[in-house]
Amino acid sequence: MSTPHISSTPVLRTALVWGAIVTVVVAAVGGGIGFAMAGADGMFSALAGAAIAAVFMLLTAVSILVANRWFGDDLYVPIFFGVVLGGWLLKLVLFIVALMVLRGQPWIVPGIFFVSLVVSVVASLAIDAIAMLRSRTPYVDVQLPGEGASDGAVEDGPAKDS
Repeated sequence: MSTPHISSTPVLRTALVWGAIVTVVVAAVGGGIGFAMAGADGMFSALAGAAIAAVFMLLTAVSILVANRWFGDDLYVPIFFGVVLGGWLLKLVLFIVALMVLRGQPWIVPGIFFVSLVVSVVASLAIDAIAMLRSRTPYVDVQLPGEGASDGAVEDGPAKDS
């Protein structure tokens, strides 16, 4: 018996790959702009903002991919929502901890950190939307006539009046 195909897996993988690429670009451009505006502190602030956004994007996609491993199990739905909700709670705790740790750091330039974080989050959301729109994911998982027939015969559709 083969494992069932989950249509969201390619979308999440595409979003992860493009999200990583965009994170590197935002970190490089933001780091350069931050360095030009505030020196090394500005560069590190931009890198920290991009890194935090990347970690949160990664946690969401990875939690869904991990939860999908139970697809087909009788307890799939509760396991899926438990894993994803646990991932969101972990992100909330990590975000609060990160802000508490970074709040008083002398090397953080608040404006540059904020802009880098917001640009990274918006870019991540755009990547997710584009990946979903281009995914050609079916609305419903159905078996078309003739796909699963072992004898090669096509099943008859609704009766037609002649």
